[in-house]
Amino acid sequence: MSDRPLVLVTVGTDHHRFDRLIEWVDRWFADAGQGRVHCVVQHGASRAPEHAEPRDFLDHVELLKLMEQAAVVVTHAGASTIGEARRLGRLPVIVPRDPAHDEIVDGHQIDFLKRIEEKGLVAACGTEAELRAQLDRLVDDPDAFLLAEGDSGAAQAAAVRRTGQLIDTLMSVRGETPARPAGSPAAEGGEPPSVTVVVATRNRPELLRVALDSILAQDYAGDIDCLVVHDQSEIDDTVAVDKPGRRVSVMANTRVPGLAGARNSGILAATGELVAFCDDDDRWLPGKLTAQVDVLRSAPGAGLACTGIRILYDDRKVDRTLDRGEVAFADLLRSRLTELHPSTFLLRRDALIERIGLVSEEVPGSHGEDYEFLLRAARDAAIVNVPDVHVEVLWGKQSYFAQRWRVIADALAWLLEEVPEFRLVPAGHGRIAGQIAFAEAAAGRRRSALRWARRTVRANWREPRAYLAVAIACRLVGADRIVRFLHRRGRGI
Repeated sequence: MSDRPLVLVTVGTDHHRFDRLIEWVDRWFADAGQGRVHCVVQHGASRAPEHAEPRDFLDHVELLKLMEQAAVVVTHAGASTIGEARRLGRLPVIVPRDPAHDEIVDGHQIDFLKRIEEKGLVAACGTEAELRAQLDRLVDDPDAFLLAEGDSGAAQAAAVRRTGQLIDTLMSVRGETPARPAGSPAAEGGEPPSVTVVVATRNRPELLRVALDSILAQDYAGDIDCLVVHDQSEIDDTVAVDKPGRRVSVMANTRVPGLAGARNSGILAATGELVAFCDDDDRWLPGKLTAQVDVLRSAPGAGLACTGIRILYDDRKVDRTLDRGEVAFADLLRSRLTELHPSTFLLRRDALIERIGLVSEEVPGSHGEDYEFLLRAARDAAIVNVPDVHVEVLWGKQSYFAQRWRVIADALAWLLEEVPEFRLVPAGHGRIAGQIAFAEAAAGRRRSALRWARRTVRANWREPRAYLAVAIACRLVGADRIVRFLHRRGRGI
């Protein structure tokens, strides 16, 4: 390796050409860099450079070794490479692909780049002159692109590396979506698509019958098939129904015990074009399915539709609706959006099986598996929403004993690891960290609660959960009292 500063240009291994960047680097190297820097270009599907030392696809180990030796890493807006470069202490120089030059670019990548550029995580160049200025800066100051020790971007970079996934879905930019084939659920006109409703249940026969009655009473013109999945309980054949257009059948959970496994058992057994969930203690209002199928038909690219809810707690009723027709991935990073309750979920079965995936059975204690599922669904496509109340959700009084709080804390910590994009959204990261701090305090783990409270404040000092956690840890107030106060107002922790 030359003792001259190494310029590493990585165009990517996704088989998309980026000859424009190669040409810019070639010209700069011929004019100003030759003899002054050592330049390696990973050109992939792009044409081979003329002056710089060309490389085809580098394997991951070799690429990281070069990145660690490089004085500067030049790349497009691929989040994985950006994360690796920052982890190794380099400020990446970004030249994004541009669709105006017939360069293939993920629709989300543009807004992702804007977001991280605003945070100072990259040096972005939109023109050849800007790139030349950055590379000239390197020649004058070989340490110009080294990060300071403890740089604030290190956590984000490490999070990207842990997942091995691109995080360019941070912001939603939706382009044209291909037309779905005629006869699909999204097609205009035609027969209403059949719906399979998965109702997971465990030893709540009275509530279950109320839920089933509300499903069978839908004013929907298409067929509705209910699958009641008994989880860790005896199968009740008496709820079965077989009428024209309306059917209820029963089965046992054949997967991991718990809600996630029960829902997945039903999903895999479903035969309808659409799949819906309904908890056994909730109730659909008559126009739910009709309204949701209408919005799915108007959004051919969408895989999931939701509606507003009415929360029933004690003697109170609180309506929770969103005044928008779409929910993007970035919206869910900022807020859980309680309005998007699983009993409102209506999904295209093909999108569910082929793209979104089943409900995760890996979430500790199955706590918050619906939130993780929503995030995956929103990665696939924006969620469409009916901004009216169509489901009544029963919130019962319950005691949050210490062991359950520990499960909640573990599940939320798992979610932070599983979804590293939270670290790029201070409000979302602070919210989750604050919930963990609250749960740890409620579980009596004071030291851990205070540690998570500090982490919450670092992410977002306005996050109230940090201060509630400290109050609970110091025994100034009880966790159950706060939960009951919030539930009466249709809110959760």
